Amino acid sequence: MQRLQHRADFERVLGAGAAAVVARSAHFVVHHLPPAAAGCAPSAGSSSQEKAELSTAPATSTAPVVDRGRTSPRGEAPGLGPARVGVVLPKRWARRSVTRSLLKRQVFAAFDRLPSPVPAGDWVVRLRASFDTRQFPSAASDALKRAVRGELDALLAQALARLARSGPGRPPVR
Repeated sequence: MQRLQHRADFERVLGAGAAAVVARSAHFVVHHLPPAAAGCAPSAGSSSQEKAELSTAPATSTAPVVDRGRTSPRGEAPGLGPARVGVVLPKRWARRSVTRSLLKRQVFAAFDRLPSPVPAGDWVVRLRASFDTRQFPSAASDALKRAVRGELDALLAQALARLARSGPGRPPVR
């Protein structure tokens, strides 16, 4: 699993609208864009001949790729490209940087805890509501960590189940 880092990647996923939303909870929304829509899949028009013509260095080796067709321990599916994960945590919903850092770590840890490989494509987890400061006064409290962890685990299980059920032409989540 890789991280989304470029603004254009986030805009592509979030700009897909309701079609990209796969799960919602009280505090989070999960967006997923499949590899073809996310631009992760290799283009059909590119061939090895075109790449050789564009290269400035001579081809020195034709050795086969060693790890083609394997599933990586970080969740990359064979032949589909990696799952790329990004997190959007607006200051509007998490004022303190300590809280935003904790939430970001929890999101990436939730993806790492998933038992099966994550479907390829771009994933964005977006915070859509703040956590009650009266219930969680400390930004790094164990109670907040447990609450976020439980919500994210349930949310990702819901998202994966929905993707398994409906496939690429899925209706938006309400």
